[in-house]
Amino acid sequence: MKCKILHESKGRMRVHLMCGKMNLDDADVLEYYLKNVDCVTDVKVYDRTQDAVIFYSSNRPKVIKYLAQFSFAEARKLDLVPAHTSRSLNREFEDKLVFSVVSRAFTKLFLPAPVRMVITLFRAIKYIKAGIKALIKGKLSVSVLDATAVTVSLIRRDFNTASSVMFMLHIGEILEEWTHKKSVADLAGAMSLNVDKVWLKVGEQEVLSPIGKVAEGDLIIVRTGNMIPLDGKVVSGEASVNQSSITGESLPLRKGEGSYVYAGTVVEEGECIVSVDKVSGSGQYDRVVRMIEESEKLKSTTESKASRLADKLVPYTLGGTVLTYLLTRNVTKMLSVLMVDFSCALKLSMPITVLSAMRECNAYNISVKGGKFLETVAKADTIVFDKTGTLTYATPTVAEVVTFNNRKEDDMLRLAACLEEHYPHSIANAVVEAAKERGLDHEEYHSSVEYVVAHGISSTVENKKVVIGSYHFVFEDEGCCIPDGEEGKFKSLSKEYSHLYLAISGKLSAVICIYDPLRKEAKQAIQALHDCGISKVVMMTGDNRKTAAAVAAEVGIDEFYAEVLPEDKANFIRSQRQAGRCVIMIGDGVNDSPALSEADTGIAINTGAAIAKEIADITISSENLFQLVTLRKLSQALMSRIHRNYRFIVGFNLMLIICGVAGFIQPTVSALLHNMSTLGISLKSMTNLLEPPKDNEE
Repeated sequence: MKCKILHESKGRMRVHLMCGKMNLDDADVLEYYLKNVDCVTDVKVYDRTQDAVIFYSSNRPKVIKYLAQFSFAEARKLDLVPAHTSRSLNREFEDKLVFSVVSRAFTKLFLPAPVRMVITLFRAIKYIKAGIKALIKGKLSVSVLDATAVTVSLIRRDFNTASSVMFMLHIGEILEEWTHKKSVADLAGAMSLNVDKVWLKVGEQEVLSPIGKVAEGDLIIVRTGNMIPLDGKVVSGEASVNQSSITGESLPLRKGEGSYVYAGTVVEEGECIVSVDKVSGSGQYDRVVRMIEESEKLKSTTESKASRLADKLVPYTLGGTVLTYLLTRNVTKMLSVLMVDFSCALKLSMPITVLSAMRECNAYNISVKGGKFLETVAKADTIVFDKTGTLTYATPTVAEVVTFNNRKEDDMLRLAACLEEHYPHSIANAVVEAAKERGLDHEEYHSSVEYVVAHGISSTVENKKVVIGSYHFVFEDEGCCIPDGEEGKFKSLSKEYSHLYLAISGKLSAVICIYDPLRKEAKQAIQALHDCGISKVVMMTGDNRKTAAAVAAEVGIDEFYAEVLPEDKANFIRSQRQAGRCVIMIGDGVNDSPALSEADTGIAINTGAAIAKEIADITISSENLFQLVTLRKLSQALMSRIHRNYRFIVGFNLMLIICGVAGFIQPTVSALLHNMSTLGISLKSMTNLLEPPKDNEE
């Protein structure tokens, strides 16, 4: 496309596109196309002028080359633009703001006084009506203050003051709504569903397919622990579905044939086949927005206290207004008190501070479902780790396959992979990957599989019962035995590895030895958590005691518990909370779900089971345990900012009231300063809490 360079400096150029009119969608396409160029650091596109400001670190010729090659049609095919951007939202409120200011100027300059008076009376109806409604409900809210200020001015026939008051209130409303909606939109975009592959039912076969290739009417299979990736209707099977991400209900709902299921919900138990209704899953974004705006669990305790305090301050503001008039008999000074309220700034800045902190967490690949969980992380004194996939890497590997009962190694690994791929977990992924590396195809030649939480999988192959899982499941629950004469081989299994037991027709057929190395940063991260104020770090694992003791000693764990079941983890956390401790639980598997639910805040690893991520309050990436340290610092910085905001809002607005009563400033100036301070503290609250991470903490 033809472009003209309007201005250029080192690492920056402003170009004009010769494309005629550019709409908002075109501007997004150009912006994300240029951002995809590796040497470009930032881009700002102005659709009204068809200009783009490009910031780049190096390789100017490459930037010029990409600009010359650009075409809207080809760039759209790359599908680089997210489903939701903030450009249209910003334009909507920019237009509202400009229209309000221009309309105000036109009215003041060109309309005669009688017409302005009628317009003022008409606009006052909204504020007076809102105030009366609040009084009827027995609430002394901000709307009562606004209605009182407008009504007093009208009674005095001071239409200019009434008009100015309503103009400032209207501008404040636009700015408040804009900042709040932008914060919610930014956060919702980060929290929206992101699923890559699904199990498609094609005839009698199950095929793992990219989600982008799924069409309406296709049948997808969802099993225990997996997320439902697309909206649709259950055509067969029955499952218990956790819908808390949509409805906020903590109890799962039973879904059978004919029931409707939603993208982003998780199957806690059972299996169902779903006929896809919405292939894009676009409804998930809107549901996340609704969840953010409506769910009380998103509010921190401090935020809720600030909101309640704001409402409690309204009667004092009204009382101060009356007292000012009684003492001074000056309506202007009385209006100065009415035009300043603490509620507006408290109710706006506190939620924005929390939403901004949640958005910042997403920049560190930390997904937080609510402000109250950040507050809990800030005050927590105990943290409980599961071992596998948390203190160890999320990508363990198969070290060896030890066979029994004259079974072939490749056959046993193929069978294990065939079963394990339906229930993704770090250990299951290791088995599937090992089969893939050996070139072992594992077609679906078994009957339906049944997952037993925290134990293993049961299925039928060629009319023979096959089980795979823990020692407890295979030998104690299922009653399997070691083939005669092979007890010595079994006893000689290396204790260095975690073991996955596979049995066919009641006899041990193979033991898959999993190498599960500790994270290299684990020891430093545990120490950093101690330094951040965590007084007690606990590890709980289903592994044997010897392995657990070695891990605990190496990374600096305060307490450890081995060979535990899911209910043991949950009971331990419950006992700690009853003892007055604030507990964080970190896990990644289906078996960690009860403990994640029991903790004050549950944290899941993003490569873990979907049910763990659904139940958890916070999800972190599997890249680095220092993300926990970052989360702790972000949470503590958030609480500090909330307290600073509170002190500033109370102090500044109190100063405005004193200055108004003293006659130093007029009511309209008080309103302007009040609104500007509210906007200023809201914008400040949207800035990052932490400096960019250092290289060793990324």
